[in-house]
Amino acid sequence: MQSASLFQRITPLLFVLLWSTGFIGAKFGLPYAEPLSFLSTRYVLVIALMTLLALAMRAPWPARARDAVHIGITGLLVHGLYLGGVFMSIHRGLPAGVSALVVGMQPLLTAACAGLLLGERVSARQWLGLALGFAGVSLVVGSKATVDGVAFAELTHMLTPALAALLGITAGTLYQKRFCPRFDLRTGSVVQFVPTLALTALVASQTESLHIDWSGEFIFALLWLVLVLSLGAISLLNLLIRSGSAVNVASLFYLTPPTTALIAWAMFGETLSVIALVGMSVAVAGVWLARKG
Repeated sequence: MQSASLFQRITPLLFVLLWSTGFIGAKFGLPYAEPLSFLSTRYVLVIALMTLLALAMRAPWPARARDAVHIGITGLLVHGLYLGGVFMSIHRGLPAGVSALVVGMQPLLTAACAGLLLGERVSARQWLGLALGFAGVSLVVGSKATVDGVAFAELTHMLTPALAALLGITAGTLYQKRFCPRFDLRTGSVVQFVPTLALTALVASQTESLHIDWSGEFIFALLWLVLVLSLGAISLLNLLIRSGSAVNVASLFYLTPPTTALIAWAMFGETLSVIALVGMSVAVAGVWLARKG
C-alpha cells in the first residue's frame, strides 16, 4: 500500500519529465524524416508492441463497438492531431521549448470547458492559477517576435500546427474524461493508435515524400518516442485522467515547457530571453495555484 501511495505521488512528476522529452525526441529525429512519415513509423511500432503485449497478457478488449469508437476518437485527438501538430511546428522551425509553451495553454481551455461539459467545479484559486499560466505562456510566445525578431508571417507559419495540437490535446482530454475514462491501457492503446496511423499515413502519402534516413540518431529518437513516450508517458496520462479531475490533469502541462526548455538548452543550445524566462516562472506559479485549488 505504501509503495502504491508513493507511486501515486510521483506519477505527475514522472509524467511531466517523460512528456517533456517528447519535444526533444521530435527535434532530434526530424532532420532525418518528415514529420508525418516519422509519426507513421512510430505508430506502426507502437501498435505491434502493444498488440503483442495485450495478447501475451490476455488483456481485455473493449466489450462494445461503441466503446472502441470512443477510444479511437480519443486516439485521433490526443495522438493524431496533437502529435502531428507538434511535430510539424518543430519541423517548421519553432523551438522545442516554445512548442511546449504553446501547447501549455491547454489548461486554460480545459478549465473553460470542464464545468460546461463535465460538470466539474473550478475554484477561484484554480482560475487565478490558470490565468497566470496563460500570461506566462503569452510572454514567452510574444518574446519570439519582440526580442528574437521573428516576422509575424513566419511566426504564424510555425505556430499554426502547434495551435492545432493545442486544440487536439484539449479536446482529447475532455472527450476521454467524458466518454471513456476507464479502459485497459494495453488494448486501449492499440485501439487508439490504429485509426491514428490510418489517418496520419494517408495525409503523409499526399503531402510528403515518405523518405526516411535511417541514421543512428533517427533510430534512437524513434525508439525513445515509442518506448518512453507512446508506451510510458501515454500510459501515465491515461492513469492521471482516470484518477483526477480534467483541470488538475491539464494543469500539469504548464510544467512541461520549462522542463522542455531546460533539456533543449542542454542538448541543442536553445536559449530563451529574459522575458521568456520570466514568463516560464509565472507559468510555474500558475500551475502550483491551479493544482492546489
